[in-house]
Amino acid sequence: MNNIITIFNREFKSYFSSPIAYVVIGLFLVLTGVFFYLLTSSFLQYAANLQWQAARMRQPAPPVNVNHMIIRPLFSNISVITLFVVPMITMRSFSDDKKTGTLELLLTSPVTTTHIVIGKFLAAFALYVIMALLTWVYPLVIILFGDPDILPVAIAYIGIIGMGAASVGIGVWISSMTENQIISAMGTFVALLFLWLVGWFANFSSGAMSGFFQYLSIVEHFEDFSKGIFDTGHLMYYVSICGITLFLAHQSIESLRWRS
Repeated sequence: MNNIITIFNREFKSYFSSPIAYVVIGLFLVLTGVFFYLLTSSFLQYAANLQWQAARMRQPAPPVNVNHMIIRPLFSNISVITLFVVPMITMRSFSDDKKTGTLELLLTSPVTTTHIVIGKFLAAFALYVIMALLTWVYPLVIILFGDPDILPVAIAYIGIIGMGAASVGIGVWISSMTENQIISAMGTFVALLFLWLVGWFANFSSGAMSGFFQYLSIVEHFEDFSKGIFDTGHLMYYVSICGITLFLAHQSIESLRWRS
């Protein structure tokens, strides 16, 4: 356990000793902030039009659903942005150590491959969680000035963090197979993009294959979370993807240990 904490501290601090963490977090918050502003502006305009029409007809204005018009689209957009920022977080997990030769030192030290993989994963995942939780300011604004349902917001965050765990696991695995950070980032992006688009294949197939493609889609499992529906099956999908990819990363690094 101490070895995992040591590797975690080393990796987590390295993110903030370079511009990576600041650039990724800044880019993420700017993009999510733009979407929040656009969604809020559209909602306020829609609500104002309803009130004007109701006043014109001398009728009470119909209620508007804040969760449906702002919260749900906001988290859907956050999940899309994750597709682009996770490769930036994980691209250096193993690639940088391979290029600089520090991975060889780790492999010859009294640290197991499991400790290395878990430590690096937790560091990247912790950065992602911090980045995701910083967006809480947007729902907080709505809570202060509106009347949204808070429980669906919390469930949506569970979905975002679960998707992040699976995505980071994929990124760490891809990074373990190359020493080039650009290749690592592009490989992770392609893998995540495939898991996003694979759900569309279900529309062109039938039977068991349609169900398989739909289950494999990472976005299909997030849809219920964005609606405020908690399903342990969807959470287990993310945990399974994370576990499988970390096992593959372990095997990739373990093969280097044997070859060295």
